[in-house]
Amino acid sequence: MKLELGLIHVTDVQFGPESKIEGSVVYLNEEEIKKIVLEDETIKSVKLDIARPGESVRITPVKDVVEPRVKVEGRGGVFPGWTHKVDTVGEGKTNVLKGMAVVTTGKIVGFQEGVIDMVGEGAKYTPFSKTVNLVLDIEPVEGLKQHEYEKAVRLANLKVSTAIGELARNITPDEVKVYEHDTIMEGIKKYPDLPRVGYVLMLQSQGLLHDTYVYGVDAKQTLTTMIMPTEIFDGAIVSGNCVSACDKNPTYIHENNPVVEELFAQHGKTLNFVGVIITNENVYLADKMRSSDWSAKLCKYLGLDGVIISQEGFGNPDTDLIMNCKKIEAEGVKTVLITDEYAGQDGASQSLADADVAADAVVTGGNANVVVHLPKLDKVIGHIEYVDTIAGGWSGSLQPDGSIIAELQVITSSTNEQGFGKLSAR
Repeated sequence: MKLELGLIHVTDVQFGPESKIEGSVVYLNEEEIKKIVLEDETIKSVKLDIARPGESVRITPVKDVVEPRVKVEGRGGVFPGWTHKVDTVGEGKTNVLKGMAVVTTGKIVGFQEGVIDMVGEGAKYTPFSKTVNLVLDIEPVEGLKQHEYEKAVRLANLKVSTAIGELARNITPDEVKVYEHDTIMEGIKKYPDLPRVGYVLMLQSQGLLHDTYVYGVDAKQTLTTMIMPTEIFDGAIVSGNCVSACDKNPTYIHENNPVVEELFAQHGKTLNFVGVIITNENVYLADKMRSSDWSAKLCKYLGLDGVIISQEGFGNPDTDLIMNCKKIEAEGVKTVLITDEYAGQDGASQSLADADVAADAVVTGGNANVVVHLPKLDKVIGHIEYVDTIAGGWSGSLQPDGSIIAELQVITSSTNEQGFGKLSAR
């Protein structure tokens, strides 16, 4: 499969009378965007705002972050199963509004949501302090159940991101990146002497409000399987979960999966990138056993020499991570794990809820329990009162002067387990 990503570098987003792209600026008609959101009868109202890098702005609580893209050549459309039919994607040409994101907030459904600061101490830890963010503050109709609210917010973001992506359909990209994935036999013939490496991508699927979707299907309802890496870049995987902000994979990070990006960069040079195995993180032991069995089986079937395994979340999913590791290593396949740590505010506690001697090559995204002090910012988009109840905060985290004292856990993607964050340790 061959996919070309056409990057259109965005330096600013502004509201205007007409939705269009001129140079590096995206202009949006505010009423047109609101109309898209309000098509859903479960949404009562929506407020739009723009947050730019370096501005004294705080966004909270953050539900999801999406990068607008549009498929300009090839089958299907971005976000298959949601805003387009379920045609297999991952081939052809896709244009990307690089440097822009659509962020959703509101009186959000779960306590495990996040903070994005566009400047100051908090901005150091989140990758989304560097994107120009269109923020949708969505209020549901009265009496809407939590999972219905989550679905409405998720769909609103995908629909708006799709509409904005369409503005780039006929724009000539500033830069083009080409990703070409060999079949198994092609890879063997081309690179007989390079180690065969795969990627086991663990998807959060612990139940209601803890879901990830593949082609519109809830991952907890699937068996471990394979997906072409280029499909991921076309929005085949969508976040629908409310897990701790620090290690949640927003849809944006799936679209820009850094493990896939790096494996493509090394393909044909230091390794033969064979493919991606997606597996879930269900809560029952039988489901964990089944999924990890299939992960190991597929690694052996593909004749892999090594795999990178990334997880999402912590605690219960640590068991899935270690089960995948032990079983894959038992098949003679070397593993490298990407995780983060919950080692206590002093760093002295056990980092993971599970461990094994087979897990002897681990990359950490940092300790989510570290306490950070976030200064008061001039503007808040969303609902600041939720800081006291989101994971990593506590009663009194929000200080009388508007500053925040909380664990790193509250900052969106600060300890990301795909390596999209800025922290690690040695």
